[in-house]
Amino acid sequence: MQNALKNRWVKIGAQAAVLTALILGLVMFVGGSKTLAVAVDGQSQSITTRAATVAEVLEDSSITLDELDEITPALDAPVADGAVIDIKRHKEVNVSIDGVDRVVHTTGLTVADVVDQLNVSEKAQIEQGRALSLASLVTPIDISTPKDVSIKADGKTKKLNTTAETVGAALKEAKITLGKDDELNAKVADAVSADMELKIVRVKTKTVTETEVIDHGTDTVKDSDALVGTKKTLEEGKDGERTLTYTVTLRDGKESKRELASDKVTTKAVDAEVSVGTKPKPKPKAPTTSGSVSSTWAALAKCESGGNPRAVNPAGYYGLYQFSLSTWRSVGGSGNPVDAGADEQTARAQTLYNKAGAAQWGCGRHLFD
Repeated sequence: MQNALKNRWVKIGAQAAVLTALILGLVMFVGGSKTLAVAVDGQSQSITTRAATVAEVLEDSSITLDELDEITPALDAPVADGAVIDIKRHKEVNVSIDGVDRVVHTTGLTVADVVDQLNVSEKAQIEQGRALSLASLVTPIDISTPKDVSIKADGKTKKLNTTAETVGAALKEAKITLGKDDELNAKVADAVSADMELKIVRVKTKTVTETEVIDHGTDTVKDSDALVGTKKTLEEGKDGERTLTYTVTLRDGKESKRELASDKVTTKAVDAEVSVGTKPKPKPKAPTTSGSVSSTWAALAKCESGGNPRAVNPAGYYGLYQFSLSTWRSVGGSGNPVDAGADEQTARAQTLYNKAGAAQWGCGRHLFD
């Protein structure tokens, strides 16, 4: 009986020892595990592990790294309960800077991270917005950096420091309107470049009306009853008028081109009508001498000057036949007729008659009496 009781207690003791060992092992196992967070590009997950280092945590979690990925803390760093492991994946991002395309390698998470990495001006314009996540990008990041632009228009030069991508956008920013006919030394769709100089020539058109005189002509009719060399105005002529309309182009206020748009006669010209004598001149009658001057020429001299070889008309006519000085010289005379004798004056008068006829004298009719 005693032996049976003794064996029973031995057996119970052995079982208790085994149970104690199991409990102690479980406590030690549970006490060695850790709970920590692993964030990949901002997406966090909770991991329970007994790993001692960051590298072991990643291995246990089947997380692999690219050689350009960034991880904090380092792979060989020890981990403790509650630790945070931050992984930023390497990315290739398409970027357009002022129209020039390039690929940027980054571990950033937002457009702002890429812009900061490129070290562009804070004034740069980012089409997609700086806060946009790179994971949400569907187009290249479009960056416009500020540029100095000068715009000459209306006699003034305006300077801009702008992020406008096109010339048209720069003009709009400068509050300069381009007229439909204005000339610009670039296209509005052209990209803005650094130190760009733009020039606008204002082009306007206007209508100008002018009047112009139309000179009247002369119609001649023959008069067989009038002597050759005589003329008579039968009807006075009248000048006409025309209206000319021009389209005038102005460039910066100065006329550069003029085109005739219309030519309209508003008043017709009326031609003068003049009769021209065709009757041959009669020859003077044979002279009948009275001293050294024929009676015919004497009659002419008496009518012109009262027969005075020294006669002077204040209007500029001289001698027996009232020569002007220019006419006197045209028939070979010199000096003044009043200084020549009556015979010379008569001879010069006859020369004039032979050249131009009796119409030279108001009293020329006496040559035919």
